[in-house]
Order: sequence, then C-alpha cells, then structure tokens
Amino acid sequence: MGRIAKAAMQPDRELLPSERERVDEHVGTRVRVRRKLLGMSQTALGDALGIAFQQVQKYERGSNRISASTLFAISRVLGVPVSYFFEGLPMPGMAPVVELAPGPGGDAGRPGGRSGLDDPDTLKLISAYYRIPDRKLREYLLNLVKAIATRDEQAGG
Repeated sequence: MGRIAKAAMQPDRELLPSERERVDEHVGTRVRVRRKLLGMSQTALGDALGIAFQQVQKYERGSNRISASTLFAISRVLGVPVSYFFEGLPMPGMAPVVELAPGPGGDAGRPGGRSGLDDPDTLKLISAYYRIPDRKLREYLLNLVKAIATRDEQAGG
C-alpha cells in the first residue's frame, strides 16, 4: 500500500473566484428547485437541518458556500443523491452534463441565462405533473408536450 503522491491528488488548477461563485450558485439553485418541487418551505428545510431559514436562503442564493457535511444532510432531507446538486454544471473543457432547452425567445428573458428550472411556471408544471396519480396519463401528457415542442421546432417557432 503506497502513498499517493501529493501532486497526483491536486487538480490541474484551482478554481478562479468567479468559477467558485458559479458552482455555489448552481448548487444553491438545485437545492431551491428540489425543495420547491417537494413543496417544502425554507423554514421546514432549515428545521430539518437544524439551521435558520435565513441560512437556507443564503445557501440557495449561493452567497454562502455549503459544506460537504451540510450538502450530504440536504441530500438526505430532499431525497436525492449528492450528485444531483452538480448535474448540469459545466466543467472546464467539457460539455454540460445536462442541457436544458431555452424557452420561447431563448435565454433573453432569464437573468444570467439560467435554465428554465428557475422559472416559477416550470416548477408549477413539474409539481402538477407529479401529482397526477395515473402513470399512463402522465406518460400520455409527456408525449403530448414532446409532440407539441417538436411540431413547433419543425415549424421554426
């Protein structure tokens, strides 16, 4: 059992401050999206974590960095793996893991070009979709939406 060389454990380069901020904002957005999809308030999440709702707000805005242990606790409360919070995060030199299509008019209506998951209507639609108890009906609805989107793409609009 040999020791791993220190250089082998270090990344090629450290993240720039602006990149760290983007990561913190991305993770915070994913926390907010998941919490809202579950219909959970910031207060309820804070209570489950033993922190104030103001701290949850700061995490969700990306103004406070979430520690690994806190992120692990958040993943358990929100019922997702830790990797969920990093999905779609662009990696330097790599394509994004998840690409979300822009809504009508591209990303112009979204501050900072954020994904449609930040849109309150998107969250309402997803939440309503998951409240439909009939799996076949949900599948039918999904196929209908896909067909409409494809038709609109082919029509150029």
